[in-house]
Amino acid sequence: MGDLRKTTGGAWGCGWMLLAIAGACAAQAQTGSPITIHWDKTVIVSRSTSTFQVVVNPMLRPGSPIHDSAMAAIKNLGADYVRYVPWLPYPRLAVAELQPPTKDATSWDFSLMDPMTLDIFRATEGHSTVMNFSTIPTWLFETPKPITYPTDPNEVNWNYTQGTELKDPTGKQLGDYYARLVSWYARGGFTDENGKVHTSGYHYPIPIWEVLNEVEFEHNTTPEQYASRYDAIVSAIHAVSPDTKFMGMALAKPSDNPDFFEYFLDHTHHRPGVPIDFISYHFYATPGADQTIDNWQFTFFDQADEFLATVGYIDTMRKRLSPETKTDTDELGVILPTDNTPNDGKIAIPDRYWNAAGALYAYLFADLSRRGIDVIGESQLVGYPTQFPSVTMIDWKNGKPNARYWVLKLIHDNFHVGDTLVATSADSSDFTAQAFATPAGRRILIINKRNRVVRVALPADLQVSETATVDEATGEGSARTDVPKSGTLELAPFAVVVATVR
Repeated sequence: MGDLRKTTGGAWGCGWMLLAIAGACAAQAQTGSPITIHWDKTVIVSRSTSTFQVVVNPMLRPGSPIHDSAMAAIKNLGADYVRYVPWLPYPRLAVAELQPPTKDATSWDFSLMDPMTLDIFRATEGHSTVMNFSTIPTWLFETPKPITYPTDPNEVNWNYTQGTELKDPTGKQLGDYYARLVSWYARGGFTDENGKVHTSGYHYPIPIWEVLNEVEFEHNTTPEQYASRYDAIVSAIHAVSPDTKFMGMALAKPSDNPDFFEYFLDHTHHRPGVPIDFISYHFYATPGADQTIDNWQFTFFDQADEFLATVGYIDTMRKRLSPETKTDTDELGVILPTDNTPNDGKIAIPDRYWNAAGALYAYLFADLSRRGIDVIGESQLVGYPTQFPSVTMIDWKNGKPNARYWVLKLIHDNFHVGDTLVATSADSSDFTAQAFATPAGRRILIINKRNRVVRVALPADLQVSETATVDEATGEGSARTDVPKSGTLELAPFAVVVATVR
């Protein structure tokens, strides 16, 4: 039977160890998991700007019940690098020449595009924008038959982008289309294919033009095709708007497409003198259909970590092939499995989801800032049933900004290019933190990754002068400010906090 004392002694030893661990965990739950900050250890001087994208859909058209609220939200945020994308589901809202020209007439028509585009120019006045009229007229492609589109501009058509090969393989016809489109907004008008002058009177600057969108899906574009089309479009636009910078790729699935980065960033694959000012790519967390918010608290952040690993590989390629090129992660968000399905709008999205999605953006902002990513863009301003409702930053029923918007504003108002990120660590996987030394003082961004209350203990030598918090209690309102009575912060589920410390 062996030595009973040894057996029981071992069991008692394990028991005492378990009790000690349990006691330590209970104590930590009461006092909070600590954050360690080394203010004298610089990680990086920030190059990162927080921003968002605006995707064209009927809810942004004049007369929409939330149009005015949406434009006010853009203006109130005051962000740079706002990405504006008229895109494929609404050909009449995104394409300026829907029919091929004949010797007698052309189909140039900006009457449906102008109202929203001018609204964007006005709402972003004084700030940089990234313009991307991403949808190529399908008649420029070889297709078995002409592609039709709805007469109703508000009717969705997901099948407009047909064909893989351009009719004009040189890309000149493609470049000419975009040069005329840009000239309409930047040079007061243009001359069409038949020599007719079309006058707009607009002279808006175009700081950055992003060339096409999610090209591995739209027209099943290859890296070689994309580089050729990029060069044609950039060369043509540059001739009419010489101060414009250019952004390339806007890939939907960067982890699946390393060949795009390797090919596109190699300057030998481009015409001489064609710039690669920025690259761009996207990430959406995508939980399973049978998951609930208790699963989302892990799925969102686990998938984010996979994306961030991809960012590391991409940035290594960028530094090797084109180190002067900047990076814009211009679509970051979550797409729930019910979006754009028969259940879209029938299954309620939990209120706390908006906080979880906001916390995910804050988590990405902190990590991408440490990596030196230049532009960190949340997606998207307005979604609604049939149009990715889970990605919206504005309540499509009342026009009020939700927690995703207010998290972005909290970050935008507190952290800027030139801030110093210092070495920061958290003694828990339940939350993350990043400390910044800013011209306005020392601040700590803290994100609760969990669907439960988390307690965080700040270093004892710091005094918290104020916290600004977005959580479930703030709802569709702006961040709540408080003056904590101690250095232990209690974070509601998925709360995002900026603590100002002395």
